[in-house]
Amino acid sequence: MTRSRRSLRHLGGPGRWARRLGVVVAAGWLAAPVFAQIPPAPGDALPGITPAEFELFNLGLEDFLEVEEPEEGLGPAFNGTSCGGCHNVPAVGGISPVSELRAGMVDADGVYTDFDPDAGSLFQLFSIPSHGCQVVIPAEATVIARRVPIPVFGGGLVDAIPDETLLALEDPLDLDRDGVSGRAAIVEDLATGELRVGRFGWKAQRASLLVFGADAYLNEMGITSDLFPREQSFGIDPALMRLCDPVPDPEDVEDRATRRRGIDNFESFMKFLAPVGRGPTDAQVRLGEQTFDAIGCAACHVPVLETGPSSNPLFDRQPVALYADLLLHDVGTGDGIAQAAAAANEVRTPALWGLRFRRPLLHDGRAATVTDAIEAHAAEAALAREGFDGLDPVSRAALLAFLGSL
Repeated sequence: MTRSRRSLRHLGGPGRWARRLGVVVAAGWLAAPVFAQIPPAPGDALPGITPAEFELFNLGLEDFLEVEEPEEGLGPAFNGTSCGGCHNVPAVGGISPVSELRAGMVDADGVYTDFDPDAGSLFQLFSIPSHGCQVVIPAEATVIARRVPIPVFGGGLVDAIPDETLLALEDPLDLDRDGVSGRAAIVEDLATGELRVGRFGWKAQRASLLVFGADAYLNEMGITSDLFPREQSFGIDPALMRLCDPVPDPEDVEDRATRRRGIDNFESFMKFLAPVGRGPTDAQVRLGEQTFDAIGCAACHVPVLETGPSSNPLFDRQPVALYADLLLHDVGTGDGIAQAAAAANEVRTPALWGLRFRRPLLHDGRAATVTDAIEAHAAEAALAREGFDGLDPVSRAALLAFLGSL
């Protein structure tokens, strides 16, 4: 796939970028942040990034924003023409009002199945406007669900959290009797063939940024790669597929100039994309955080995890204040779709960092406010919701102020 590129010098060089982020340049490299207390704005790169890493971040940003064309492999069925089309609020990497559509069947015993195990549950919204290649949900569907995009801010930090950290948090049998029984999603990392703990996606269906990006490239834009070499459009006959999508697979191949695939660039952008920094805190926010822990919210929305050892100081034993355990839970908001290691009633705990920039909430966008989202919680989250319902006005206002600071 041929792509246009811009180098670091076209953005004014590392000095200009360093001044914007409040870092100093020494011997051609960026030193540690001078004003580390200044939280990153949405869309910023990680503070302390080197010029070489920023070049990769910039290449990834370009690919993330690039609008794909049928001649490059778009389709035949797709949900969007660029990653940025679904990840753009409040900045590139965030969310959007677009939601994807999923469907499947539940039998008399309550067992969920996809119509096509190879294609999964996704039914794309659009198609290349020729030859009749639009996918259609069968009339036999008994489960239809929508999912909104998940922000990818701080993705590299999440990727760097060791599997062992997440496994230590799970309690599938609720041995501590707190009503919370999260479990790790064990999935295959298609890039390595290893079994790992899934952490990306509403169902924790992907374990690494590279595979997460490649999955989205295929399923949301219909562009194949060596990780996902087959088109996944339900109900399209192979002969018709060749008319709808004549570009040979895999469609995402190495750029001759950079020796990188699009999925490599997506990974770099998400890897070096900073998390959203916290908003202002005051006494009310601090009281709200104490209340958050006291009523049991922190049992799933674990405030801080830590990355493992790394040769890169950006990811070497760094705190990750994402407010999530990244485990699968039944909190009463499941969409009825079983996927990878997740049961139909389970969802991965969504991270709360950057919450103040996200609306609507929950996997299907049904919650217009934070209060609506809390009130939708049940099952493993029932005690926490009951604790919220029982708060006095001052404590409730403090809790909502805390969540509004994230």
